[in-house]
Amino acid sequence: MASNRIRRVGIVAKPHSPHARAILRRLTDWLRRKRIPFHCDPGAASALRGRKRADSRQAIYRKVDLLVVLGGDGTLLSVARDIAPTKVPVLGVNLGSLGFLTEVTLGEMLETLALVFSGKYEISRRMMLQARLFRAGRQLSDHCLLNDIVLNKSALARIIEIEVAIDGRYVTSYRADGLIISTPTGSTAYSLSAGGPIIHPNMRAFCVTPICPHTLTNRPIVVPSQVTIDLSIRKESDEDVFLTLDGQIGVPMKSGDRVQVRRSRHSIHLVQIPGKRYFDVLRNKLKWGGK
Repeated sequence: MASNRIRRVGIVAKPHSPHARAILRRLTDWLRRKRIPFHCDPGAASALRGRKRADSRQAIYRKVDLLVVLGGDGTLLSVARDIAPTKVPVLGVNLGSLGFLTEVTLGEMLETLALVFSGKYEISRRMMLQARLFRAGRQLSDHCLLNDIVLNKSALARIIEIEVAIDGRYVTSYRADGLIISTPTGSTAYSLSAGGPIIHPNMRAFCVTPICPHTLTNRPIVVPSQVTIDLSIRKESDEDVFLTLDGQIGVPMKSGDRVQVRRSRHSIHLVQIPGKRYFDVLRNKLKWGGK
């Protein structure tokens, strides 16, 4: 059970959600009755139509002891990249269609919050990855991510060749439509669709999953999280290869570019309610055992 007392709550809402206004009113009315101060990001404040002043997300992260995210997994992924260094726990309430990360349903929202404020919750510390892009030996960008990085080609590009090294030692060259490096949390996202395994979030590992490999013996591999993975692009035109980060940030790559992937020193702290286990979520989301 968690013991940190929660005094102030932040609220982030998926922009333009058709149900956000009614849900936010229910949530904020509950917080007011409990006399719990709260801060809303611009999306939540807009849905409340002036009932609450907006704060920037970065300002909210510095002020609160709990962040409630109303949206789908994409909304939570956008939050995770910025909030992870603060170690503020995040409670995801699912307004989307699937919700592996935002696993609390609307019907469970207020009951779950009551448990959280009484200290009856647990924290799942999800490993994140760090991805650095280098060009001609110079670092161009540095990103902290929760789910995955993807190297892939545009719709009309040829098969690309990606050279993979682990801890400085050559592993193989994938000739494929692309390559995914995912965390255990990201193993149920794009990697799963590409044939990768499901990795329990308590594991400390990365999954390397080729996308439609030219050689059928190129299968996904799982490597320990303490390694450093280097990916290099070979024999491709500049405009045809993209680095995609958590499915939300896209960076065009050039031949000879290198991406270095390693475990981030940050992690995201997700609120979990005792009794709701990971395999329960998998069964419900993936319909295991359905008839």
